[in-house]
Amino acid sequence: MIVKPNLLGVTSAAAGLRVLSAVAAAALLAGCVTAPMQKFAPMEVPTVLGPSVRDNVTPMEPLIACFADHVAATGRAPVVVAVGDVKDYTGKYSINEGNAITQGGALMVYSALGKLSGAVRIAERFDPVIAERELGYADRRQLGDGRSHALAGANGSAGQNVPWLPYFGGTINKSDYFIVGGITELNYNINSGGAEIGVNQVALKARTFSQSVGVDLRIVDTKTLMVVRTVSLTKQFNGYEVGLNVFRFFNSDLFDIDIGAKGQEPVQLGVRAALEEGVVRLIGAVTQVDHRPCMAMRPGAGEKIQTTPAVQLRKVANPLVDVSGEPVRAGLSGTAVNAASQTGAPLTGGVLQLPFEFGATALGGGAMALIDQIAATAKTGPAEVMLVARDTESWDSRKRDDLSNQRIAAVTSALANRGIAPAAVSVVWRPDAADSSIHRDGPGLQEIAKLRIGG
Repeated sequence: MIVKPNLLGVTSAAAGLRVLSAVAAAALLAGCVTAPMQKFAPMEVPTVLGPSVRDNVTPMEPLIACFADHVAATGRAPVVVAVGDVKDYTGKYSINEGNAITQGGALMVYSALGKLSGAVRIAERFDPVIAERELGYADRRQLGDGRSHALAGANGSAGQNVPWLPYFGGTINKSDYFIVGGITELNYNINSGGAEIGVNQVALKARTFSQSVGVDLRIVDTKTLMVVRTVSLTKQFNGYEVGLNVFRFFNSDLFDIDIGAKGQEPVQLGVRAALEEGVVRLIGAVTQVDHRPCMAMRPGAGEKIQTTPAVQLRKVANPLVDVSGEPVRAGLSGTAVNAASQTGAPLTGGVLQLPFEFGATALGGGAMALIDQIAATAKTGPAEVMLVARDTESWDSRKRDDLSNQRIAAVTSALANRGIAPAAVSVVWRPDAADSSIHRDGPGLQEIAKLRIGG
């Protein structure tokens, strides 16, 4: 008996084997590019999960930290800076992808100022809608804080208690300068090059390409609207593309294989870096602090970017400021000098100033640092402290007396947490309960109460 081979079966088996091989290769490739997935609830399909959130660092982090340290080292009052509109003026738009350049330039400038972490102060002017609405509510006597407030009657007599929050104006701090400008250039393919070689329908290709953006910023004096400084910066971006293509028949099968990779510097990250450097140069102009020694902190070509945020790279502490924004220089001897004093003499006769924000009864971060110094001084000898607030606080006498009680209690409690007994805190002076006059203590400040701690 002669058995004849089934050529059709052999051919079918070979074809099936090739199909299985193709499926296995596709599965293998899919496994290489599949991100981790997780199912959050029954009946749901798995959700692809990527990396966690991180700080949005740029190549400018060391430069910003260095410059902020130089500004803080001057010990001068921080300038108050606002940000106007920083628009995209390139006009580049794609129907499929939308705007080629970020529309959030002003937000990037705000973040750049924030990275200076207190070396300058930031005033909100870009979107004050909520604040303006609340001021409107206060003006219409609709804004409250859940408490009753006493209003003074005629001739200083006791008035009525009202549920709305009295507003006397002056709570919004002024700015010294503001930054405006825009992204003005986007140049595609300013330089490109490469090569492509094909032999017997097997091709190799490689190319590089470059583009650039430009930003123009200016910083303006808020009072005079005179432009103090302008900057114009440009940043180039490099990209690459490599690939391998095979298109040919092997026996009776046609193979079409494409393998490659391409990449480019993130354009919006480059825009952010350019805006950050522009901010450093502009702030250097108004603070009279030279930014050039810090320029060497920028990474060179091929160097790795510092992944630590600028605020964590800082080495020089910002000067402590009072409620008016002026730095308070205090020593352990209990002597305080407000930088607003042109003579440099103690404004309160050798008494440390402890500031409270407008209408606040809680101590702020800078004031808590002063509390630490007061407690350390009081453990070795007596210290005198003057509680101060903005001179724009114009409460009726009853409201001011109530605020003074709460502020003295806040200081006493903070000192108690640092080992100073409440009995060691005594009130040396405070305005009479019926006294409605303002007792000034240097530019922009008024005296609330004078305390003696220890001794």
